[in-house]
Amino acid sequence: MSRSVISGVRRFASSAGSTTVGLSGLKFDNTQLRKLPVDPDPGVAPRQVSGYLFTRARPVPISEPQVVGYSAAALGLLDVHPPRDREEASVLARQVGGELPVEGAEYAAHCYAGYQFGTFAGQLGDGRAHLLGEVVNSRGERWELQLKGSGATPFSRTFDGRAVLRSCLREFLCSEAMHGLGIPTTRAGCVVASQRTLVLRDPLYSGSSVEEPTSVVLRLAPSFLRFGSFEVARPEHPTTGRAGPSAGKEELVKQLLDYVVERFYPDLDESDPSQRYLHVYGDIVQRTAQLVAQWMCVGFVHGVLNTDNMSIRGLTFDFGPFEFMEYYDPKHVSNVSDKQGLYCYENQPQICRWNLLRLGEALSAWLPQAAAMQRFARFDELYQQQFQLRMRRKLGLLSAAPTDQEQRLVLQLLQTLQNTAADFTAAFRSLSAVDPTSEASLDAVVEK
Repeated sequence: MSRSVISGVRRFASSAGSTTVGLSGLKFDNTQLRKLPVDPDPGVAPRQVSGYLFTRARPVPISEPQVVGYSAAALGLLDVHPPRDREEASVLARQVGGELPVEGAEYAAHCYAGYQFGTFAGQLGDGRAHLLGEVVNSRGERWELQLKGSGATPFSRTFDGRAVLRSCLREFLCSEAMHGLGIPTTRAGCVVASQRTLVLRDPLYSGSSVEEPTSVVLRLAPSFLRFGSFEVARPEHPTTGRAGPSAGKEELVKQLLDYVVERFYPDLDESDPSQRYLHVYGDIVQRTAQLVAQWMCVGFVHGVLNTDNMSIRGLTFDFGPFEFMEYYDPKHVSNVSDKQGLYCYENQPQICRWNLLRLGEALSAWLPQAAAMQRFARFDELYQQQFQLRMRRKLGLLSAAPTDQEQRLVLQLLQTLQNTAADFTAAFRSLSAVDPTSEASLDAVVEK
């Protein structure tokens, strides 16, 4: 991962193979926009988008964009080679920066809703992101392409739809790092930035705004659909008074479910649609449990675990105020806006569990309820299985099944890390220096 980033920042690597430049020549097959309802209104003025799951929206170009960094591995998923000279870099920068349209792309913004910090917020949507469509690569894999930081959409509310360079670099680096760690994630192809298009931001949350360079990140994923995608039909919430933009239009939820089944579960042979939907929900429960367990094992704190930031494919995405925890503190909070610590490190499994319950509610018109609750009830077991498996691997415990002694060892180690304020990652890394046959070796690592 680091080599691809360095090659993107410091020089333009030569590359054999494809003769296409930038994102030109991609094979788009935009089934999602063909099969789901799209609002044809291209206007970006804030509005409720009712009866649709997408709306037409074009990126707002940034001036004189430049490629800041790229991941050759991520671009390779699209059969795109990194820029080999300044001319190719300019083409890629102008495409990602919104100035140069990408042939075959159908720019749109996704309409979704969601719970934020435990409260239903109504319509949310892609407020600073534009979907380009779906690309099918030479291996038959399908990847959705999206620009983040690409300007205002009807979902931007009072915001400008822009991202700044520091936040795009964080997402770029963390996406590729997560992939390197073997944790499911969206990928980041490249980052472009403009020194000409500037926006006001308050980077230190001190009440003092400064001008910062705008930036756009090209990200890709099997799907950007999220729990909140299914919450557009929620009725008015009794506490907040807010409703989904398509409140009561449950057929829209069914239409989305049918698309998800067709797209990701084509081999399901259930004749009863409710059983197909049940399978989808159960799979999302499993993927979510496994994902959050993997986060916990590397000390990752997402920071904004709202339902609109939860992937139906069990991916890490919507990187915001995340952190990799340094000294071990179960109550570590990465988001300065999270004053109550709702999304702290130790709460993440239960927050994901709560979000799955909200997803079940959003799908309730189409799920057999008793069976759905049985699938939901497996979350804790699935989480513990994955957490114990990965923690035991980190400790070199390779037996087929965890023993009670091994589980106690994991808990005791975590308690020791907390008591000593040890660095979470460095503590595990230091264990690799221990010679299991030498007590002196262990003493030396502990002293260090």
